[in-house]
Amino acid sequence: MKAAWEGLDPAQVWDNHSHLIGAGDGGSGVYVNPRMESMLNPGQYARRLFFLNAGCAHEARESVDQAYVERMHNLVDGMRRGFRMVLFAFERVHDERGEADLDTTPFHVPDAYARDVARKHPEYFEWAASIHPYAADCVQRVIEAAAQGARAVKWLPASMGIDPASPRCDPFYEAMRKARLPLISHAGEERAVLGSEKHDFGNPLRLRRPLDAGVRVVVAHCASMGKDRDTDAGPNGPLVDSFLLFERLLRDPRYERLLFGDVSAMTQVNRAGPTLARVVGEQGWHHRLLNGSDYPLPGVMPIFSVDYLVSLKLVEESA
Repeated sequence: MKAAWEGLDPAQVWDNHSHLIGAGDGGSGVYVNPRMESMLNPGQYARRLFFLNAGCAHEARESVDQAYVERMHNLVDGMRRGFRMVLFAFERVHDERGEADLDTTPFHVPDAYARDVARKHPEYFEWAASIHPYAADCVQRVIEAAAQGARAVKWLPASMGIDPASPRCDPFYEAMRKARLPLISHAGEERAVLGSEKHDFGNPLRLRRPLDAGVRVVVAHCASMGKDRDTDAGPNGPLVDSFLLFERLLRDPRYERLLFGDVSAMTQVNRAGPTLARVVGEQGWHHRLLNGSDYPLPGVMPIFSVDYLVSLKLVEESA
């Protein structure tokens, strides 16, 4: 562990991809869809339990919000002084009219909660807002988030019902550019949070619109799972690995100072094959990659295997 920190300034080592979750039992305003709390929906029910267990908050009756934050305190204390986690808010699904739709929203973590946790513990946390571009007040919320110290805006398009390529996002993108806030957007297939399968909002090529508007974009997980349609080959283009589409954008010289990726979740067994080896091996990309854990997912042990990383020769067996 000491060797891992050699040559690093801990104040420059942030976890740029951490999820702030809870149950809303501490006045946080967190909303959890009732379907995630019902065994009649086993997939969503299991996901909720996995996340709470991974965050060591599953047995904290009536104090899940507090227990989850305290566990993150413990983890940061185990790092080096100066290290911090960037806590993500999580926006609600919005319909085509720009109105919030709680019925199809899996969970909601308000901006104010992420902001207040970070303000209360500035030596541990930073925060990122989550703002839906269809909302009537999205521009004002971007301005307010920047003024209140947000480091970025987080999207999960497939789960939030956001088409990044839609012209209706343009006012939001202009506000983001002016506020100098980066957009952290999931791309590729999404399994952790269920969303709609009726669209391809996670296609990395759809992120050209914010890039062309001058917004800095961080592609979460480097789009390292799933397939998307290669729309550069036409509306009926072939399905190709989402990662290859991200790589195409990364190689576009127009986006050299705008497009980035984060490595969160890339050590999971369902992502750690050729894509992780490619990212590690391509040193010319390293200055455009951000460190992230996708916390609390590293605590879901069935989806991580150090032995698998050894087999890929990404970790020495002696370690």
